[in-house]
Amino acid sequence: MSKVLFRNVSVLDSTGAAPYPGDVLVEDDRIAAVGTVDPTRAGDAQVVEGRGRTLMSGLCDAHTHFSWNNSADLDGLGTMPVEEHLLFSMESARTYIDSGYTMCLGAASAKERLDVVCRDAINAGRIPGPRYLANGPEIAVTGGALIKSITKFADGPEGMRKAVRELIDLGVDQIKLSMTGEEITGTQRAEDTYFSDEEVAAAVAEAHRRGKRVCAHARSAESVKMCVRHGVDIVYHASFTDAEGMDMLEANKDWVFVAPGINWLVATLYEAEAFGFPQEAAEAVGYKKELEQATEGLREMHRRGIKLLPGGDYGFAWTPHGTYARDLEHFVERLGFTPMEAIISATAWGGEIMLRPDELGKVQPGYLADLILVDGDPLEDITILQDHDKLHAIMKDGRFHKEDSPLVTHRGLDDPAGPVTERTREYVEARP
Repeated sequence: MSKVLFRNVSVLDSTGAAPYPGDVLVEDDRIAAVGTVDPTRAGDAQVVEGRGRTLMSGLCDAHTHFSWNNSADLDGLGTMPVEEHLLFSMESARTYIDSGYTMCLGAASAKERLDVVCRDAINAGRIPGPRYLANGPEIAVTGGALIKSITKFADGPEGMRKAVRELIDLGVDQIKLSMTGEEITGTQRAEDTYFSDEEVAAAVAEAHRRGKRVCAHARSAESVKMCVRHGVDIVYHASFTDAEGMDMLEANKDWVFVAPGINWLVATLYEAEAFGFPQEAAEAVGYKKELEQATEGLREMHRRGIKLLPGGDYGFAWTPHGTYARDLEHFVERLGFTPMEAIISATAWGGEIMLRPDELGKVQPGYLADLILVDGDPLEDITILQDHDKLHAIMKDGRFHKEDSPLVTHRGLDDPAGPVTERTREYVEARP
């Protein structure tokens, strides 16, 4: 049995309890003990000297696109040759876990099998990456595609059933519907709704019949209501949710998740000028209006206890891979979350959206050992999770993906811990 003991850490367990000093013992792939660990049980474990650093669950991105290739050109998602595209997707998987993300839910793949191949390679241990639930190309109706080259088209209830069956045959874990427009396309409006009730109902019924969930790009007020009416499990964006839709989400908050992808709106409005989309243009097509309405609506969802999860649309030039934790900052600064609430949404609720609430997202005995050791306190400064240098250790399944230079480890409880680095000493001495 392999054992790792994180000694003298600040345990942020994602239950809502305040962090507390203690030890965490990992045996094989699971957390065996938290708090006070029996020395005889720890035995000759590899000991990580925490020196007060924060130990917490790995993070979850609820709206992941491995195959979004950091392009400034939307069509570039479709024109990249499949061989290079697979390599890029594999690199994205590594970037996610390098960033402390151990759980990701695929929100669409630019080509049919990119997500599925990456998921299977991760599960087989062939490439590093987070736990992943794979998607296929998003389904759109004729005339409703955001990017035609990465879209699977279907029309009418029977067309939807056929498209869902074909994607399930590829091995996907969930289905994506692209129900509304997106202003940056220049032709598709965010408040337009392209699906009919019958089409949504057929797609969801077919997916659920086969044990698969459905997620949806749904910005318009009507699309959000259609999602709830017909059982879409994960609603992306929900920017223009109206009063009726808000009530429907609240009434069904025991099963529906909302992943707004708030950083997409912020970055597209304020940070895309270098890539040909200046703020004036973004405001002119409606992104300022959308950000304002989305912020107001999402704050109300949070107040009503609707589960909002971070993540979304990283992989464009102005939302590049590796910057995923910006969503947590937006949750705190724009949506009214406390830092603790933001972390719970990215950890404990991540375990829920990954369908493993009793195994993922918390630092508790019996949970899988997907952990990050943070040089600092994210409850004091949520932006620290954006600094990869502050992630001193990243563990998945009880194995280290990253052991950084400030990490002091040794074998056995009686061995010397080694010198304290100046960086760690300064941090420890600064702690109250």
